[in-house]
Amino acid sequence: MPALALVFNAFVWGLSWFPFRQLAGHGLHPLWTTCLIYLAIAAVMGLVRRHAWKSFAAFPMLVALGLAAGFTNVGFNWAATQGDVVRVVLLFYLMPLWNVLLAWLLLGERPTGGALARVALALAGVVVVLKAPGTDWPVPSSLPDWLGVAAGFSFALTNITLRHLRQAPGESRALAMFCGCAVVGGATALVGTGVGGIASPLLATPGWLGWAAVLGSGFIVANVCLQYGAARLTSGAASVIMLSEVLFAAVSSVALGAATMDARILVGGALIVAGAVWSACAGFARTPVQGDDRGSSASNATAAH
Repeated sequence: MPALALVFNAFVWGLSWFPFRQLAGHGLHPLWTTCLIYLAIAAVMGLVRRHAWKSFAAFPMLVALGLAAGFTNVGFNWAATQGDVVRVVLLFYLMPLWNVLLAWLLLGERPTGGALARVALALAGVVVVLKAPGTDWPVPSSLPDWLGVAAGFSFALTNITLRHLRQAPGESRALAMFCGCAVVGGATALVGTGVGGIASPLLATPGWLGWAAVLGSGFIVANVCLQYGAARLTSGAASVIMLSEVLFAAVSSVALGAATMDARILVGGALIVAGAVWSACAGFARTPVQGDDRGSSASNATAAH
């Protein structure tokens, strides 16, 4: 049951690009969608779990956690709505690279030989994915590509920040990330609307509210499944299972014409996913199993992805 719960969470996120695109078709930009959905979730949670606010004074780093989670959501949701879904998801899952670099820079953890090998594997996958015919250098060639890379970096930063906040209550961490998604999404949307880059949500056509309700409900149920599953499995096991999001996103987007799949993408994607799986499996030996604390980092980080 814990494993199935995590698979369902990955299923929701792997298909989230579709309702985001439906909402965009109604004139509601993914930035406004992110803001409105997480604002509603944060408001409900803030009222039901009012005691969760008390930890913000004791753990000011929760603000940084919220911002990192917010940039993760803004980048991923925006990219998946506008770009090739498979490319975006693969670039998002460059966590072995970002985790090693951030842990080295921020935590002083020198990378091991195995960590450097995982980085090399992930980078090789990126080169294969981005080296499309006609391109001189394998670099992101569009806004969705850059957003996918930035979202993955922010997700890794979220994980690093969570390691600083192990002593903070889980409810407070989740609330911080929900609030961060609403604030960052709202601030970015306001700027975009102010400069005329994106349409005002007041101009959205009827019907968007139903899709927003479906998407928000899906996120809530997926988060419940995530908390249930990740609390009963090691973080390494949870991370491997949650990589099934790549499969769900790839199959659904290719089937519905939102992505293309060729040999280059398959090979590059296999290298990136292999690096991520290797990184997650390496965590088995490092992750202590202690009651309901198991997998809490993976749980809270993905709660805001």
